[in-house]
Amino acid sequence: MKYGIDMPIPPVSGQVEITTVVDWAVEAEEAGWDAFSVWDHLLMWYPEDHEVFDPWIVRAAIAVKTKSIKIASNITPLARRRPWKVARESVSLDHLSNGRVIMGVGLGAPPEEFDAFGEEANPKIRAEKLDEAMEILTGLWSGEPVSFKGKHFNLKEVTFRPRPVQKPRIPIWVGGAWPNKNPFRRAARYDGVVPTREWPDFLSPEDLREVLTLIEGYRGNLKDFDAAVFGQTTGVDKTEDRLTIESWIESGATWWFEMINGWRAKPKELLERIRNGPPEV
Repeated sequence: MKYGIDMPIPPVSGQVEITTVVDWAVEAEEAGWDAFSVWDHLLMWYPEDHEVFDPWIVRAAIAVKTKSIKIASNITPLARRRPWKVARESVSLDHLSNGRVIMGVGLGAPPEEFDAFGEEANPKIRAEKLDEAMEILTGLWSGEPVSFKGKHFNLKEVTFRPRPVQKPRIPIWVGGAWPNKNPFRRAARYDGVVPTREWPDFLSPEDLREVLTLIEGYRGNLKDFDAAVFGQTTGVDKTEDRLTIESWIESGATWWFEMINGWRAKPKELLERIRNGPPEV
């Protein structure tokens, strides 16, 4: 099991300097966490006033301020992004970090964030756009000539260089809400899965077993395939931590992401949780 920090931007309501998020990533690396993930939203939903920063700018700053921690995007909503722009951003970040990027992708949520800017909120159409965007993204990462004609995206023959540092490509984790099976059919074609349930429900270890059984049926095996789960329950009692993490390991999880956000605690307590490091199992 590996361990990461998962954080919205800003992590709490009110005024938060963008450098604070970067500083917390540095603290996470020093405390022994394996990855640091920031959300990808144009809007946030704290009840008080707050300021939102661009995740790719924050990830780039983290890349130059850290040395070993993985930099994850859980989740980039490709349905509202130009895939060729994401290809440039992600490869640039992979070079800036010397191969530490994990590309999490999904439909994006909530639909209201799409509606607010006049973008398509229908999940079926967003799923179509996501599939096309992923094909374009991996094609452009290859460094070979790519053409694409789809329902939503069209690409005349182009070649993107440089290629990513990581081989054969930047790992792609696909997010989705169980028990909807379509996201996990999609995940089976790539390198990992980020399963959830629709808020306010949380995924259970039993859910994860079903998710991975489905994915294994499509892949044939789960070799070199990651499963990332999320929670905000560790760091209080070591015995409870061990029981929690072991239940996820037994269900097939390879990553635990600790959720650090303003709905959980105040900034001082959140930073203390980061500094205390991953669960001891």
